[in-house]
Amino acid sequence: MQLRPRQHLLEIWQAVARHSFDNGEWQWGEWGGRSSVADAERLLCLLYPATEIEPFRLDDPDTTQLDVERALRNAGDSSEIPMNLLEILGDFMENHRGEESPTFAGGYYFAPENPEHELSKEQEEVGVVDSYSMSITLCLATLGFLKVYRGKTQRAGTLARIDKLRDATSARLTAAMVSLLRSFTVNVVDIASDQGQALARLLGRGRLSDRQVLQRFQDRFKSLRALISESVTLGLDTDVADQLRNENRLFECGWAWSLVKDAPEVEVEAQTAQDIGKQPQGVAHAVPYLYFTVVALDGIPALSSERTLVLGLLTAEQQKLADALRLRWEITQQYWSGIARFDAATWPLEEVPWRTTLQQLESEYFSLSVASILVHDLVRRRATDDDLTRTVAVMERLAERGRITSRTAREDPAIGLHNPGVTLPLLGSEEIGPAMKWTMGDFSAQLLKRTVQLCALSRTIGSQDRLLTLAESILDHLWARRVSDGEGVGLWDNVHAVYPESPVRTGPLSWSITERVTECMVAAHALYTQDPIRSSEMTALAQAALSEAAHLFGKEQLEQPAPALKSPQGEEIKGIEADLRRARQLVDKQPGTAHALTLGVLARLYALARARGADARGADARGV
Repeated sequence: MQLRPRQHLLEIWQAVARHSFDNGEWQWGEWGGRSSVADAERLLCLLYPATEIEPFRLDDPDTTQLDVERALRNAGDSSEIPMNLLEILGDFMENHRGEESPTFAGGYYFAPENPEHELSKEQEEVGVVDSYSMSITLCLATLGFLKVYRGKTQRAGTLARIDKLRDATSARLTAAMVSLLRSFTVNVVDIASDQGQALARLLGRGRLSDRQVLQRFQDRFKSLRALISESVTLGLDTDVADQLRNENRLFECGWAWSLVKDAPEVEVEAQTAQDIGKQPQGVAHAVPYLYFTVVALDGIPALSSERTLVLGLLTAEQQKLADALRLRWEITQQYWSGIARFDAATWPLEEVPWRTTLQQLESEYFSLSVASILVHDLVRRRATDDDLTRTVAVMERLAERGRITSRTAREDPAIGLHNPGVTLPLLGSEEIGPAMKWTMGDFSAQLLKRTVQLCALSRTIGSQDRLLTLAESILDHLWARRVSDGEGVGLWDNVHAVYPESPVRTGPLSWSITERVTECMVAAHALYTQDPIRSSEMTALAQAALSEAAHLFGKEQLEQPAPALKSPQGEEIKGIEADLRRARQLVDKQPGTAHALTLGVLARLYALARARGADARGADARGV
């Protein structure tokens, strides 16, 4: 199906409103409040498009568009929707705040590794990187919404509620940023260790010795190693800097699944410390996870977006924290992009599936995670055509291996990517109760998101066409997985609609997949707001046609008397002149359109010349 972001988003909004509102009142339902991640994802299904796409704005009742209001009619009319959002966001901030500080509990997204065990309340309330990252996006969206809406209302009671929610949101944003800093880690390993050997095999792929791998690693990451050891201090163990100076060691960097055990507290000013309360102790082992690294990288750019800067959403202290996160964002992208493309002849990323170094887990999902980081890096540094072409091939292969663009076999193990999903043991969780795991079942949605992002990045027609075709195939797959009856109609995830032989699933709706599909549609909207790819061949054709048309137009004006301005002939001449002028304006950005306009001008000029010739022959026949 064709990517139609506006129509698809309106359908998602209609489904969310139908599911979550009852006579204008928000209903969290049985599972509401039991996971800060799920609740944030649910709210972002509404707020993310509303803050990223101008026609979807909900903060100014006077500008709410008719189709938007119609899609959200269960939430009220254009003046009631902002008031309802105030109430809902206030509930969220209250539900996910402890006695002293905001909480970021994974809740029911956590599960015991042994199904016979049951997680303790303490374990379910452990913060998770998903929640930290989602909270950054949600809080910035909320602060922007409040800033605009505050200027649209004069009610004292509403203004007081806005100010109270703004303070709570700002405190949660700060706490999320601090927690994300304390979850970042650099894991330094000796090449002779098990993890070092796993990384050496990944990079050398049996073709390079350990010494060769180490030498190439030193050459590629020398400057990055120095940058980490000299610059990264907030929330990171100072011993890491000393270990990094030993160039005979390998390292990995990124985000653990939660606060790292023994991670030092981030120093903040007194007022900020009071707002966010005591910084909790970490439990996670100091090892980066690909999945949680990608999640963190997705949230951090919002801190430096144009909207954040224009609206002035960050305080001075938050800006300091944002700068520290931005540094980690750049370091992590450079590192994993370098790992993915370690050998120019054959990228490690091109050898699917990827195998993690610590836990030796192997899956197409981890290949997609590395590709996701590479996409971030390609956007940051303006990718070459070769980088894009090779990355497109990886995406196509992942879609095929994930049985999205190819048929499934009997008892196909690839179905496990979607149901039950890929599981991650959460190292360190066993110290506070039964060992926990995290399951990722959003392979298709993540693949669509990265494909659309790459499509927006591509400036070659061939690559963009391949990516658009792939994106449409993935969207076909995902759209077929919407719930078709019962609770949550139009939302996700009904895996059995596509994989009927997969295990039976129980539990709540997947707000994770629903939110990621929403992100995909926002990315698709951004894609279509760009100028189309400029073809040099089409530009040359358009310029040649313009040259011919301009010459013939001048000739036409020479060979006939000036027509009366109000005559049909005069109107035709004015129309030709306007089309030529418009074609000249478009030739650089839209050469195809300019060419089409010019061909129309040439046809009209030919018709005028032919008519003039016929008139001349008629006059000769009459002996004039």
